Amino acid sequence: MSCYTKEQIEKAVKSKGFAWFENGDLNLNIVGVRNSATDTKVTNLFDDCLTLSYKLNGVWQFHCWQNTTDPGTKGVLKFGNSKGIARLVPDQYRGVYSISLHSGKYQALCQRLGKVTVWRDKNRDLVYDEVVKDTGMFGINIHKAGHDSTWVDNWSHGCQVFKKVKDFNEFMSICKSASFFFFFFFFY
Repeated sequence: MSCYTKEQIEKAVKSKGFAWFENGDLNLNIVGVRNSATDTKVTNLFDDCLTLSYKLNGVWQFHCWQNTTDPGTKGVLKFGNSKGIARLVPDQYRGVYSISLHSGKYQALCQRLGKVTVWRDKNRDLVYDEVVKDTGMFGINIHKAGHDSTWVDNWSHGCQVFKKVKDFNEFMSICKSASFFFFFFFFY
């Protein structure tokens, strides 16, 4: 997994014509970055990253954590939705997430406030198809896997999932501090 700089992430977000939030403290820019080297092959690895850029006391803060933006092997082979496994389409999803319970178990950033667009794939060939799009409320959340998971397996059915609990806890602590702001999640 490559890590990025705040400047690289900001440049990429702005180059796509997306908003970049820089006014005030704790105005969060949450950006998921898919590993382009794997193309559409199911790797079952936490080989992507999730970044967080924001100001605190007027000084930029930046974090880059290991995660997955893709469903794991078990999710691809044994999905429960008749339309197929979900994989988030790169876009800017503003105001879609709020702090809520993921699967009724623990606080995470959950899709509660708006729609996202996913690709649907149901042929189970371990290659993500990017043909059929579906827009709606699917519970595409930002949550954690195990303590320090090796494989994605069943942790993601379209969600953005942290590899390490400690990284997720740090992320959620910042999100809770910023909870009076809207959450803006970018994905490319």
